[in-house]
Amino acid sequence: MSDSQKAMLSTISCFVFMAIGFVMERFSIPFYQLIFAIAILSGGAKQTIEGLTDTFENKTLNVDLLMALAAIGAAIIGNWFEGAMLIFIFSLSGALEEYTTNKSKKEIASLMQLQPETALRLAADGTTTEVDVATLQIGDLVLVPKGASIPIDGEMIKGFSTIDEAAISGESIPVEKTSGDMLFGGTINLGNAITLKVTTKSDDTLFAKIIQLVNEAQSTPSQTASFIEKIENIYVKAVLIIIPLMIFIPYLFLGWSFYESFYRGMVLLVVASPCALVASATPATLAAISNGARNGVLFKGGIYLENLAALKAIAFDKTGTLTNGTPVVTNFTFTTTSQEQQQEAIDILLTIEGTSTHPLATAITSRFKAEHQRVISDIEIKDVTGFGLEGIIQNDSWKVGKEGFLEGSAFSETIKQEVVQWQNEGKTVIYLAKNDTILGYFGLLDVPKPEAAAAIAYFKQEGIHTTMITGDHYATAKVIGDALEIDEIHADFLPENKTTLINQQKETYEINAMVGDGINDAPALANASIGIAMGGGTDIAMDVADMVLMQNDLEKLQMSHMMSKKLKRIVLQNIIFSASIIFILILSNLFQVINLPLGVVGHEGSTILVILNGLRMLKTISVHPTHTSSIHKSKKQFA
Repeated sequence: MSDSQKAMLSTISCFVFMAIGFVMERFSIPFYQLIFAIAILSGGAKQTIEGLTDTFENKTLNVDLLMALAAIGAAIIGNWFEGAMLIFIFSLSGALEEYTTNKSKKEIASLMQLQPETALRLAADGTTTEVDVATLQIGDLVLVPKGASIPIDGEMIKGFSTIDEAAISGESIPVEKTSGDMLFGGTINLGNAITLKVTTKSDDTLFAKIIQLVNEAQSTPSQTASFIEKIENIYVKAVLIIIPLMIFIPYLFLGWSFYESFYRGMVLLVVASPCALVASATPATLAAISNGARNGVLFKGGIYLENLAALKAIAFDKTGTLTNGTPVVTNFTFTTTSQEQQQEAIDILLTIEGTSTHPLATAITSRFKAEHQRVISDIEIKDVTGFGLEGIIQNDSWKVGKEGFLEGSAFSETIKQEVVQWQNEGKTVIYLAKNDTILGYFGLLDVPKPEAAAAIAYFKQEGIHTTMITGDHYATAKVIGDALEIDEIHADFLPENKTTLINQQKETYEINAMVGDGINDAPALANASIGIAMGGGTDIAMDVADMVLMQNDLEKLQMSHMMSKKLKRIVLQNIIFSASIIFILILSNLFQVINLPLGVVGHEGSTILVILNGLRMLKTISVHPTHTSSIHKSKKQFA
């Protein structure tokens, strides 16, 4: 039985005995006090034991102890029903908090269930053996049947399939994988049976890291929760000192009866307890962390989620963070007007580039593959390292490469002017030439991600200073930066330059963030107030960062900031509300206008409301694009 189920069972038991005791007292049935005592014990034993344990082991006082003393005090003066009702509502709020905690941690439980314990190890003769995942070694071959969970991280070496990676990235749309692609443990093979080669040990997989990160985050309190926890002990001590004064001063100096003075002391003990205040931050923070995990955002502690709302400056790496990390063909021109000659040029271009795995070659083949009509078979292709590729067809030389590879080729003024314009826009230019005659040229650029413009626009709208830091050339950086309307651009930066700038911004803005994905970003990520790693980046970047965007999606960063602001609002609402209720109830007690039952309902009711308000953080936050003109401009420029 789970802790939340036990807590709810004790609450129900308390209510049943309290109701029976109420009926027995109403009809003057003997021994109703015994039934109320059972109600108090069944509902309050757990909290009382925890309170006493905390007092003796950690030398701290908490609200559990105050509630136990208040119930005992109510019983001493004959208010058995009020004492039982106090414990019932206190137990109910405790059960609700247990439910909130379990609800917030359900992502870990569901992830743990998705993590396979066994795998089908593939032998050289094609036979399989079911083994414990922990026994798999790097280099082992594993067979993953259709519909099975992938047991460990590895490289697909055989087969083609569709993989559900929702457990890793939070993305519901399955991903197509083929030979050479990385597979992650805990994801599900929806397609055909596949074979993978193990590349990581079971305790070091991406999936294992996610579980560890979420677990650590939920165990690390926010600054507000830590502060409240620190003052709880002091506050409880103050209440325990004031209660005797509340009892004896009115009795000795104001003419109150001892019963009235003791009664008011017990009411004060109830209403002054900071139950709602203590529950103001932690349940809401846990709910927010689990909400982030469900949406592919991992926080390494509540403090980073909380600090995100106070963000004043954010810096982005360019390649792989603001951009896709791979070039695409943005412009192209064929010099021949003949449709037949142009088609021949495309066919030969793709035949030559199809033999290369270079990112520029891949970009060109991706752009023109739909127009490719035939593969040229009688062609001899050679790779001229550092320059490009050359294909020989019937004594004709076809070259694909940069300008330096085409010595002797004629570049018209039209070509030169257009190429200079493309280069000024930060684009790499690749030429296609036949026997020193330029037949075509192509401009390639690593373009911004579709969501990058919206993310930058959002942060600027929030008054947060934006910076792009890259090791790339300034011309390329400026094109990307201007298109995204980033406030500050720094190019040709080495890792130490990035770290220096991040430290300067941290000193200027106090709370700053760095977003990156590479090894060269790791020092800057570690030095920023909040280091944010892209999930598709390097292990070291993810290790030193304070939060990880598993989907490499900047929209999730925007969502995280919105979630942090919402968390701040909810915690502030809870603190103001709970403190106001305590003040009003204490004042009402001093003027003798509130009785113990109303004090119990007001105090414990406020605690329940605070916890329910915190549960609002479980609701997914929708991100709406901002500054649509900037987004349109970005898309138009790189179309």
